[in-house]
Amino acid sequence: MFIVNVEGAIYKDEKWLLIRRSEKEEHAGGTLSLVGGKVDYEGSSSDILERTLIREIYEEVGIEVSNLRYVNSSSFVTELGGHVVDIVFLCDYQSGEAFAKSPDEVDEVHWMSTQQILNDDELPIYLKENIKLADRKVIQELLKS
Repeated sequence: MFIVNVEGAIYKDEKWLLIRRSEKEEHAGGTLSLVGGKVDYEGSSSDILERTLIREIYEEVGIEVSNLRYVNSSSFVTELGGHVVDIVFLCDYQSGEAFAKSPDEVDEVHWMSTQQILNDDELPIYLKENIKLADRKVIQELLKS
């Protein structure tokens, strides 16, 4: 019925990790996005969204994350007519140096500030909205600590 996709908003040193999706990708190839991927069929399973995202981030950019917190969800239809439910999580950076580990999925990695992202006219509005929401969550967490 739906493709379920998860994405990680990874914040480190006041910047967000974005990837340039590989030109080989069937959806949004060549565009900047958060790191993530599709949830695989597992039958009965727990924490499938979180486990999928942790695995996808490591496979695509070689870093480890933890403490996943829900940011938002949305739905869209791909260029090929696939119906997607997309869930974004704020992730704590744990370790590793981000690089384009999976060339079939990632062409480049970029660390950008919230303002750089919001001011970039080339970036899609949904990416900017996800970053705005994740940034608010980071600020709220800082105010509580």
